[in-house]
Amino acid sequence: MAGHSKWANIKHRKSRADAAKGKLFSRLMKEIINAVKQGGPDPKMNSKLRMVLQKAKAANLPNENIEKNIKKAANASQANFEPVVYELYGYGGVGIIAEGLTDNKNRTASDIRIAINKKGGTIAAPGAVTFNFDRKGIIQVARKNAIEDELFLAASESGAEDFQQQEDFYLIITVPEELYQVKERLENLSVKIEEESLEMIPKTWIECNEENTKANLELIEWLEGIDDIDVVYHNMKL
Repeated sequence: MAGHSKWANIKHRKSRADAAKGKLFSRLMKEIINAVKQGGPDPKMNSKLRMVLQKAKAANLPNENIEKNIKKAANASQANFEPVVYELYGYGGVGIIAEGLTDNKNRTASDIRIAINKKGGTIAAPGAVTFNFDRKGIIQVARKNAIEDELFLAASESGAEDFQQQEDFYLIITVPEELYQVKERLENLSVKIEEESLEMIPKTWIECNEENTKANLELIEWLEGIDDIDVVYHNMKL
């Protein structure tokens, strides 16, 4: 029975991971379209597109998808995608940030209102929730693949801002603009990187009782299911 429970948990985690990967690919394709529309299809002449393509390569977005969306952007009828950020308070004072790219802000705003009507929470004033978070670049290196002192030195030389230990990983933290440059410098030093991402890191965490935790997770899961929302951050301690 224990084995069955473990397998069910693995399947659940894989499902969530696959959904997150799908969201990442969707956002990258939107960013490619925006970058091409703003600066043209040549990455040598378009620094924004060059940066997005670096992100797409790091995320293993298939070349076919990249080329398809570069061509798609050339179509005059293709809409631009605008960034949207929604700040909410969940149960127990938990702060929630939902970020995405949309070609229809009214539709996305309506989807957020539906989420609140169905699962609770309230819209916060602009800046009220993001004030309690810092945006950082996070690079993960498996502890089994690195020697701490050597990795710390490599991270420092590569321009990292901070270095932290977790149970199974070392975390190399950068300012957002330097994430992919630091990643490339580390890879040039033969560091094996498991994952890199831009994250909103809470300055403080909020502990919730079981009831509020369950309600917040249901709200967060609903928000994550909105097509135009790419990522949801929160400061609930789990």
